[in-house]
Amino acid sequence: MDLNVLEHLGINLYSNIAAVLTETVANAWDADAENVTIRVDPTKQEWIEIVDDGIGMSIDDLNGKYLRVGYRRRDDPDDEHGKLTAKKRPVMGRKGLGKLSLFSIAEVIEVQSAQDGENAAGFTMRVDGIKQAVAEKKPYHPVPLPDAELKVTKGTRIVLRDIKRQRLGTGVEALRKRLARRFSVIGESRGFKITIDDAPITAADRGDLDKAQFLWTFKNDGSVPAEIANVLEREELDERIAEWKPTWAIRGWIGTAAKPKDLDGGKDLGNLNGIVLFARGRLIHENVLDRINDGRHYTKYLTGQIEADFLDVDDEPDIATSDRQRVQEDDHRYLALIAFLKDTLSDVEKRWNEWRKKHELQRAKEQSPALTEWLDQLEEGHRKSAETLIAKLSSLPVEEEEDRKLLYKHGIFAFERMKLRGSTEEFAQQAVDNIELLFRLLADRDALEASLYRDIVKSRLEAIRAFQKIVDEDAKERVLQQYLFKHLWLLDPAWDRATGTEVMESQLLDDAGVVNDLTEKEKLGRVDIKYQTTAGKHVVVELKKVGRKMKLLELQEQGSTYVDKIKKILKAKGEDSPNIEVVFVIGQPIDEVNNPDRVKASMEAVSKGSRIVLYDTLIEGARRAYAEYLQKSYELDKLEKLVGSL
Repeated sequence: MDLNVLEHLGINLYSNIAAVLTETVANAWDADAENVTIRVDPTKQEWIEIVDDGIGMSIDDLNGKYLRVGYRRRDDPDDEHGKLTAKKRPVMGRKGLGKLSLFSIAEVIEVQSAQDGENAAGFTMRVDGIKQAVAEKKPYHPVPLPDAELKVTKGTRIVLRDIKRQRLGTGVEALRKRLARRFSVIGESRGFKITIDDAPITAADRGDLDKAQFLWTFKNDGSVPAEIANVLEREELDERIAEWKPTWAIRGWIGTAAKPKDLDGGKDLGNLNGIVLFARGRLIHENVLDRINDGRHYTKYLTGQIEADFLDVDDEPDIATSDRQRVQEDDHRYLALIAFLKDTLSDVEKRWNEWRKKHELQRAKEQSPALTEWLDQLEEGHRKSAETLIAKLSSLPVEEEEDRKLLYKHGIFAFERMKLRGSTEEFAQQAVDNIELLFRLLADRDALEASLYRDIVKSRLEAIRAFQKIVDEDAKERVLQQYLFKHLWLLDPAWDRATGTEVMESQLLDDAGVVNDLTEKEKLGRVDIKYQTTAGKHVVVELKKVGRKMKLLELQEQGSTYVDKIKKILKAKGEDSPNIEVVFVIGQPIDEVNNPDRVKASMEAVSKGSRIVLYDTLIEGARRAYAEYLQKSYELDKLEKLVGSL
């Protein structure tokens, strides 16, 4: 052959030792070997030995098959076991090029083999000798091994010498794990045992199944153990669709890890975030997720192994690339498989969201009883969205649990703010789908509180506008009587902030005896009177009948009576210098309405801050105060801009 063939299909085709040894192990499988023993030079790692106990090769087989580049066993009419071995194993080899891979990691290759009851034969090949022969345009002949060096009595022994160190990777342990990931037929149960330095390779060396938190297996596949300690949820998937040929089906499993970082296999295994594809028991494509091209969040948690033997059948063209680590991606069989997996993974993603929410929510509740209490007090409609959000926060990769509690805290702030907007479900789903957005929403507690208060202001402005539409004076009186005393923000926005925690109501007037000192005429002119404490003040609010015409002196005297009596009561309680305000809400303007200085002086004589408020003035004043706050809030609130962009 031309040297270019050797360089492209041998020396430069394979990039790591596991891929090379895969070809040799596959040949052992095709030879019906039950044991494959691999040994690595324990000192300088300058040689690797691979020995199998298969049927071996005669000297004619060595010359006519092994040394023949491109020999296709499955197409050989003279080989009765070309497609199926004597042990009924499906033959893995296809192109007849795998033996060239040995040149990619070694300068010297020694092969010896023997069939049962026959003499062994063997030879040595050197890369430099091949190059020299090609340069001189001469045929290259391997050098026969002397009889004294032939040690095999049954099976095949291959020794690779002068190993190219850069192809060895990270060592024997890494080689063990990477070989395990390249075969699905390893193990005594399959009659095919592989050992490296006397330690058997097992399915556990693949390192992926034990990472699965949730597991999906395909029907009619008994290869996955029924009980796996770390798996919390498990489900079966359809192994085929009706439109496929009867012989088409897949086996294997798909799993999701608890966290993406769990799929970091380190230097030995590399990234386990992928689904390996097998055909006839050997790796045929390293990661089908690359072709599926699904950008959804769940794919970062995926791992798995799928077997699709219909990708490598004798009566169809060879689907594998030259290095047998990928498939021809435009082949109709592969396209059918990808379409099937896309639909299957959509089902997986839905179930993953359900299971993840369930278990992350359970974990969050176990960590924080207060969180459980908050969720329980939510209405059913809000609770579902809140649980979605908390489950997402619980799954975020946070090093310190105290930081996670802080996430819960700000998540609750954000959710309560969205609850007022009526968009909790949108918020929870947006946060699940976009982690960056979630962190931005939770970043500023001040902005959250400001936006929370602004929404309350909005609702108050709506109430004020509704009140302004009332024309009938008696109706205004009835509405104010029912509403004013529980909502002192109509009189002063500072008296009742968003949470309501600054208002402490107390009905003390009857006990204080203040009302008893009023004349019958004064009592008849009053609709209602209340005493409250708010923002460190003692407030008396008296609502006069809308049609009653009041005099300034009359109001001053009544106010002074209230202040004097309340001072006596509070002094007995140990409060010597109380801050008392009296507010009269009247429907008709007093005669001194055009003399504001006199009105102010009269009310100041009652107590500092005491005042007279008209029904209509009260409503308009509250509207102006809140409208001004709302305008400033829109200018300053970073969160509103962010939420608006949703």
